[in-house]
Amino acid sequence: MATAVREALSRARRSAVHLEMRDSYMRDDPAFLRWQEGYRPDPDDRASWWRSWLDVVAGTTGRGVVMRRLRVVSEPISDYIRYEYDGTFTNVAAGEEVRWLPRSRARDLLLPVLDGWVIDNELLILHHFSGDGQWTGPGMEVSTDPALVRLYGTAYESAWERAIPHAEYRPA
Repeated sequence: MATAVREALSRARRSAVHLEMRDSYMRDDPAFLRWQEGYRPDPDDRASWWRSWLDVVAGTTGRGVVMRRLRVVSEPISDYIRYEYDGTFTNVAAGEEVRWLPRSRARDLLLPVLDGWVIDNELLILHHFSGDGQWTGPGMEVSTDPALVRLYGTAYESAWERAIPHAEYRPA
């Protein structure tokens, strides 16, 4: 399923923005299970945490594409969001900008119900998850419908402006 995103990022020219709306994803992920058992990556030991996704991020940002990730979260944050927070330094190290938006700060924003990517304001990739955070249905849905791309892009930018940069966010 990640193939659609990887392919889109390989063709991105200017921007790639990712909106994450859930408080939990794939709780059976081996990395999350290791984190629950106490494992924490060592920021000083890059080999212990670098992974193929970070090669994609570094390659994309290295071409001058601005990559941004926005995580809309409930507070107090869930264990899964704490896991993501603890590992976000890897995204930042690869060149991605990350911000956090507590739901309490988004009460007057209209946000999409699906997570997704907006690539170059031309392509939308929506993610479909079940209630427990597993991929479901089509998994990913790709659209070039200008109205839908614009709708997601506008919602994303409104939330991004209000969100807290990762370096400043202290989760409740």
